[in-house]
Amino acid sequence: MKLTTTTNVSVDGVMQGLGTPDEDRRGGFERGGWAPPLFDNEAATFLNQVYQRADAFLFGWRTYEIFAGSWGTGSWGANQGNNPISVALNTRPKYVASTTLTDPQWANTTVLSGDVAAAIGELKAKPGGELQVHGSGSLVRWLFDNGLVDEITLLTYPLVVGQGTRLFPDIGPDTALDLVDSRATPSGVTIQVYRPTGRPQYATSTAD
Repeated sequence: MKLTTTTNVSVDGVMQGLGTPDEDRRGGFERGGWAPPLFDNEAATFLNQVYQRADAFLFGWRTYEIFAGSWGTGSWGANQGNNPISVALNTRPKYVASTTLTDPQWANTTVLSGDVAAAIGELKAKPGGELQVHGSGSLVRWLFDNGLVDEITLLTYPLVVGQGTRLFPDIGPDTALDLVDSRATPSGVTIQVYRPTGRPQYATSTAD
């Protein structure tokens, strides 16, 4: 399986608390819920198609808890029988990278708590289409730093949040990307799909 990540970000790279005002208030974050007003039908259709391609899902523990409490064991997610995202999440294997989660309540969940890199390598070696990561910012950054990501999808919303956790930190490894697909929705959400291709090339000094 190829490992793919899908992340909703603002123009300034913020991914924190996109869904609801109270989703993630870490660090005093007070601007949650910035994505839904711009999430139009075309963006929804795209994400539905992404989830339907998944053979399995990989989560960080925080995103897993959010998803389990809504799409999974929550009062509304698991009951949406015809919703493509709900069907995918509730019927396909889920893996969680966590050292603290010991008793997951969401069916078909496996906790990866030992050598996570080795475990993910084994998952990637299995036949199939996609091992998908949604949200899970800390995990995505770790996967990216360790060269485990095969494809990156960014849904960039046309606003500057101005505070909050960003997908990529100020300091990290440098990586070149090939643009595989690009489109824009009517509300201005731009969707880009990239594949990492190693280190970027930089200009060199030349004599006058």
